[in-house]
Amino acid sequence: MQSTHTLRRCFVLPSPEDRLVRALERRLGSGSPLPEGPPASVVFDVGHAAWTVEIDGARMELLSGRVLDPDATVSGDAVTLAAVVEGTRSGVDAFLAGRLAIRGNMALALKLDGVDHPARPVRFPRARAVRALGLHTFYLEAGEGPPVVLLHGLGATSASMLPTLAELSHDHRVLAVDLPGFGDSDKPVRAYDPSFYAGWLVAFLDAVGIRRADLVGNSMGGRCAIEAALRAPERVDHLVTFAPSLAFKRLRGLTPLVRLLAAEMSAVPMIAPRPLVLAALRLMFAHPERLPASWYAAAADEFARVFATPRGRIAFFSAARQIYLEEAHGDRGFWERLPALSRPALFLWGDRDRLVPWRFARHVTAAVPHVHSIVLDDCGHVPQFEHPRRTHRLVRQFLGRPRGGMS
Repeated sequence: MQSTHTLRRCFVLPSPEDRLVRALERRLGSGSPLPEGPPASVVFDVGHAAWTVEIDGARMELLSGRVLDPDATVSGDAVTLAAVVEGTRSGVDAFLAGRLAIRGNMALALKLDGVDHPARPVRFPRARAVRALGLHTFYLEAGEGPPVVLLHGLGATSASMLPTLAELSHDHRVLAVDLPGFGDSDKPVRAYDPSFYAGWLVAFLDAVGIRRADLVGNSMGGRCAIEAALRAPERVDHLVTFAPSLAFKRLRGLTPLVRLLAAEMSAVPMIAPRPLVLAALRLMFAHPERLPASWYAAAADEFARVFATPRGRIAFFSAARQIYLEEAHGDRGFWERLPALSRPALFLWGDRDRLVPWRFARHVTAAVPHVHSIVLDDCGHVPQFEHPRRTHRLVRQFLGRPRGGMS
């Protein structure tokens, strides 16, 4: 009797490190994130091993090991990094879940992760840029549906809105921008006041083909969103602000001195000590320990990177100066103009906010009775990071069910 032998083939699955290397090699073929930018290097570090992507214009090269002084370092376990580079997991989601850390130039890491590829899930952020009001404007875009534009605060970048980007991208087209003067957007030497930002925002909507959008802004970004809704209500659907920086009604005794201090003075070399930056970041939260140390490190690196440039410093101090000097009263005063706000609006405040007192809430509701104004318990200045679930539940309740695209 003839026996039949079954041949079995043994397949050896690639190790996570092999997957990561193969994914990085394929990533080189997807195009450079800096085709016209300066040379840069990004290290992918899994602890016991590392690989470096060298970028020089359109040319990209993969090296084994770590280079000295890379522009950005992305650290995590090999499985997570491989999934992110393969495009099967969002790098932003992994960062927010604590599965990877980013040091150095966070925008560069997001550009390398956010390649615009047809196979990439639409809700994963893509790095993009347009010219708005003649200014190069960097932004992250994710998802599809009704458009939402996210506006960060003073000294921050689009990265400070990542939790809201990740949440709303499931059923919205979300665009998180680097405001002019910050991040990787142009930094003209000019006054960075709400009027300028409102005009730029309308131009940005035109550039990305959006007729009307929901606006969500934190701190200075919230003030810019309010100005846009006042000046161009036909371009705004809903308005959401997280602790918006509004015109001070009191504590204006230093106004004459601040008027004398030109922002251009900050063009001289200036160093922001890292311990001071980290301490300032921690002051923005009611309980700083709620956030992992890796998030503070990433935010401090981004601030230091931009603040190290003369134009970055000028923009920072110009915007800060405009926030303090904004007229509160009179024909052009903020509080005299605010009652003209006609768009549906949600204002969220933190009861332990050290920068924008929650007591502004009663002034807002007195000026505009139809707005929703909510004070969050045990919350500081950045609710999207400190209380993301509570914050985004309120945002979703306010925005309502997606209504289909309006872009």
